[in-house]
Amino acid sequence: MAHGQMIAEGPTDGTVEAPTARNDRGTRPDRDTNPERGQSRLPSLTGLRFPAALLVFLYHAALPIPALRFLGEDADVMDFYKTAGQMGGLGVTFFFVLSGFVLSWSARQKDTARAFWRRRFVKIYPNYVVAWVLGMVLFASAYTPVGTSIANLLMVQVWSPEFNTYFSVNPPSWSLGAEAVFYAAFPMLNNFFKKIRDSHLKYWIAGAIALVIATPALAYALLSDAPGIPGGEASSVIQYWVTYVLPPVRMVDFALGMLVAHAVQRGRWKNIGMVWSGLLLVAGYVLTAYVPYLYGQRATCIIPVVLLIAAAATADVENRFSIFRNRTMLWLGEISFAFYLLHFVVLAYGRKLLGTETYSALTTSLLLAAAAGITVVLSWALYAGVERPLTRKFAKSKRARQTSDRVSTGA
Repeated sequence: MAHGQMIAEGPTDGTVEAPTARNDRGTRPDRDTNPERGQSRLPSLTGLRFPAALLVFLYHAALPIPALRFLGEDADVMDFYKTAGQMGGLGVTFFFVLSGFVLSWSARQKDTARAFWRRRFVKIYPNYVVAWVLGMVLFASAYTPVGTSIANLLMVQVWSPEFNTYFSVNPPSWSLGAEAVFYAAFPMLNNFFKKIRDSHLKYWIAGAIALVIATPALAYALLSDAPGIPGGEASSVIQYWVTYVLPPVRMVDFALGMLVAHAVQRGRWKNIGMVWSGLLLVAGYVLTAYVPYLYGQRATCIIPVVLLIAAAATADVENRFSIFRNRTMLWLGEISFAFYLLHFVVLAYGRKLLGTETYSALTTSLLLAAAAGITVVLSWALYAGVERPLTRKFAKSKRARQTSDRVSTGA
């Protein structure tokens, strides 16, 4: 069962800078000295983040387990899960690819690894700790061993093959443990990918896609098929962990996003547009119902996800219409990281407050709409009260902040 989301961020305002012009050698000039830098943004990628986060919300709401179940009729429970059962996998794939794309797109030419890592830490970890505390206080402390709770706090739970460890405390937080590994590797990966010849990028992208598709096949062929994961899906615990959770394996999704960003920036990408990309994504999701479980988690949507992200970026660069660029979608995109971190807490604690009573499909729909609304409000509070002020204050080093202050005051 899939849990989580990854959050992709560029500059601290949540938007992403457009690529600079290429020089006559077909490579990018120094982006810090290019006069066109920052003239165009990619707001559609910010706006896309909330629908992806909502997919993860719906997946968790559909899980047929007592801690989250609201529906009374077993048939309704299974219909809901049958519809939403692969939305978590789609959300994770989308965010991992998006993360690689956005970080590569907005990479600063003269940035240092230390500066990059500081910005990532300030952006991610304070929110993560708040969600961890809420999860522990409201429900998880009753059944979570101390060692497991500490592993979760330190974001290392993903390195354990135990199902109840990597999905512990606030279960969606596992993907942040994977993202921490991606962030650690990003400076090295980006420096390497920048050296790939423009004409060779398509081979690297094809190779990354092939690796993603091959992963479930290798897991089914080489790893033990017992014991099975909770829920009766066609996967063992070890197959699921290796295919879906293990950071080095999921880094392929992240690297794919990076490679596609380089291809779009260098004019080596054939865009099919957001409409066709979206239709292919719907088709890929429908296909998840007809393939073995792990293929649905990793493989069937990977190409449409890549196409949609690249199409949204291209639409912004070329100033084409995008439904994800309006003010409401941008605001929801800004708070989507907090929404991801808090939605499971709201669902689980809401179910706890309501006791054991179950409900009709209509009442459940209203309860879930209320839970989503409450999560949005809490997410805005977390974003406005923690994420944004800490990012603005501490994303730069003390020396850089002092220099900036002297420049702004004319000292």
